[in-house]
Amino acid sequence: MPEQHLFEYAVIRVVPRVEREEFLNVGVILYCAKLKFLRCIITVDCERLQAFCKQLDVDDLQQNLHAFEQICLGSPQSGAIGKLDAASRFRWLTATRSTVVQASKVHPGFCADALVTLQKLHVQLVL
Repeated sequence: MPEQHLFEYAVIRVVPRVEREEFLNVGVILYCAKLKFLRCIITVDCERLQAFCKQLDVDDLQQNLHAFEQICLGSPQSGAIGKLDAASRFRWLTATRSTVVQASKVHPGFCADALVTLQKLHVQLVL
């Protein structure tokens, strides 16, 4: 049996009107310290988002979600946050905030392969 590793994940949500607390799931972020893994998978269904909120600027949203991905990777384009260690970047990305892009509460689990687990969660919670 493959070794199981503790991981944490959160669902990435779009909350077009924060005061209404309605949201659509658009991605999943997964962090596994033991495997040195921090990645997210994001899928934006523009048609569904526009049906949900016609006033939503999808181009701005796409830029914000791209920044989310870049921070996960620790890329130079992600600025000062991207220079932090993976655990700090995960905590920053999943911190409670009242903006259009939010993360759910963090949930734990065990996995043998973090990427496979991330892909499964994405299918279950987003698609």
